[in-house]
Amino acid sequence: MENPSSSERSRAGIEDNMLAMFDASETKDAHQDALDDRIAFIDAVRASCEHGKPPTSKIFGAVFHMLRTGKSLELIVGSYKLLVDLDKHFPRVYLSGTDDSRSSSNSPSKLVVVKEAWSPIIDFVDKATAVSEAGDKQSGGSLDPSSFQVLIEGLAEVLAETKFEAASMEPLRNMLIFQYLVVVFEDDFLPRNATLNWSMQRESLLSLLLGSRKINYKSLMKDCMAIMCQLSQLLSELSKHPVLQESSESKLSKSCHTALSLALLGILKDTCVSMEKLLVMIMDLDMARKKADIEGRTTRADSPRTPLMDIILDELAYNKDSVPVFLKMVSEPKWKLEIVVQYLWKYITKPSVRTRKSNGHTEDATFGGALKCFSNITGTKSLIKKIGVDVVQFLLAHGFQAHLSILSKGNAGDKQGGNSALVDLCQAFISAFDSLRSTNEHMEILSMGKEALFTAATIISVKS
Repeated sequence: MENPSSSERSRAGIEDNMLAMFDASETKDAHQDALDDRIAFIDAVRASCEHGKPPTSKIFGAVFHMLRTGKSLELIVGSYKLLVDLDKHFPRVYLSGTDDSRSSSNSPSKLVVVKEAWSPIIDFVDKATAVSEAGDKQSGGSLDPSSFQVLIEGLAEVLAETKFEAASMEPLRNMLIFQYLVVVFEDDFLPRNATLNWSMQRESLLSLLLGSRKINYKSLMKDCMAIMCQLSQLLSELSKHPVLQESSESKLSKSCHTALSLALLGILKDTCVSMEKLLVMIMDLDMARKKADIEGRTTRADSPRTPLMDIILDELAYNKDSVPVFLKMVSEPKWKLEIVVQYLWKYITKPSVRTRKSNGHTEDATFGGALKCFSNITGTKSLIKKIGVDVVQFLLAHGFQAHLSILSKGNAGDKQGGNSALVDLCQAFISAFDSLRSTNEHMEILSMGKEALFTAATIISVKS
């Protein structure tokens, strides 16, 4: 059997050879030769990890450097996939016992944090050393919070342009960098959030990033929302014309141009998914913070931050045209319903204030409660005047679909109670739409509204 010292020396020798291969690719003038060496480096790193040991920080940094500076589709995608695979096989944070079939189901899982593991995000964000910042500038080190904000600002700027440069690799590369960082945030946050322990949750990379003084938090969140809306519109356009217009200055071959266009289409979709994951994690973190605050487990170190939900509602109120565009890109039923409910109740006319001697009245600030408010003709007219009949339709349709999804999953084991709740929801939804039409005789029912009404009517006929 090979002794440990010999094994370590052998592994170190292999990694030295791989880094030498990487360094050689940096100095080569011929583009194809350098590309071949870097692809060979990726293959070598993947093969070396089959022995069950994670790469060193230098190897991780070299792969991340290639993702941040790559100029070919093959290299950028290859670097991205390798980093994601490495994170999957060598997690930095995980719950022990969750995948162990031999462990007792009653034994609590323990959060394990591999402190020496490499990370693309600087851990203690406001204590980053000059060395780390210098490494970041050379695209070989971990990113600090300000670099993350610059990345988001750049994505928002390029997506806002009328058309992409078909020959430009930078938008594609930056979207893959963003997707990878979201994978890192998710792998770090989800195990911590599962503990329901605020001391663990607030030490997540995401929490440290959002609490950093190096970022403008509200500006960052607004850019994230803008990216979601821009991606929605861009994907709608590209679904009609999947291959982008080729620039007259492009030197790409026709086949290469087509491949780049199709790759960009897929990456745009994945970027939208990643952005939603990021926003959902932030809202989950806000919820954890609120719960900890109520229970008295927060400290002065937990600096106050505007909940993301409040920022979303304010932005949608400021630009009502973005309501249907943004909601279309939110697939998580729980949070889509929460956005719809809070947005509706922001504009629904509240009942007059009552004294203690008045009969008890509690506001039903739920989606069902909002639907009941449409029985009040005066209130319905006021709501239409404030936000427009089309926006109201979108809110009702999205809210209905989200609520339907939640009920379908939650009542799977209680058929009788589930059927009753589904029928009540559908009847209230149809009634709200009827009230909406009665207050606006010239209202045109949008396609999404028609689809939702058809679904509600079908459920009633089947379940009743």
